[in-house]
Amino acid sequence: MGNGIQITGLSSSFDLSASNFATDVPALFSLGNSVSKAASTLPATTSANLFTIAGGRILLTAIVGQVTTIVQAQACNLSLAFDPTVAGTNVALCGVLNITGNVVGSLYSITGVASDALMNGLAVTSMSTQVILQPGAIVWTTSATNTGQASWKMWYLPLDTGVTVVAA
Repeated sequence: MGNGIQITGLSSSFDLSASNFATDVPALFSLGNSVSKAASTLPATTSANLFTIAGGRILLTAIVGQVTTIVQAQACNLSLAFDPTVAGTNVALCGVLNITGNVVGSLYSITGVASDALMNGLAVTSMSTQVILQPGAIVWTTSATNTGQASWKMWYLPLDTGVTVVAA
């Protein structure tokens, strides 16, 4: 570390010295910490965990998926939800999106409003409404068994001490 300020207490440390300023400051003051999930096959007419949140609450600031293997040309809807660790049912993070035949490079994102459909395109906007999540899992759900793969990345700010977020 160079001469500067180090901020800790988040799940990552940020070195605000001149040599790291361009990379650490935007992460600290915009989207927060990031977690990546490597490309994985679409869930087969079911739900699968993308990310697991433990130890407290987070503020979800962005989540983006990217198609890495073309989605089969067969009707299929995709949505994201939150599955809380405490008793209860899944909470929608977005409405469904028809992903039939989505090409490599297609992006998925949410607005943060549960009634809005999952966004899709070669360019998408980021979340306009941030979402507070407690311990649990962010899951993706499909309505059919289609071939295809996507990688995912999410950004968050911890709201409690000791929070961890990992790819599932």
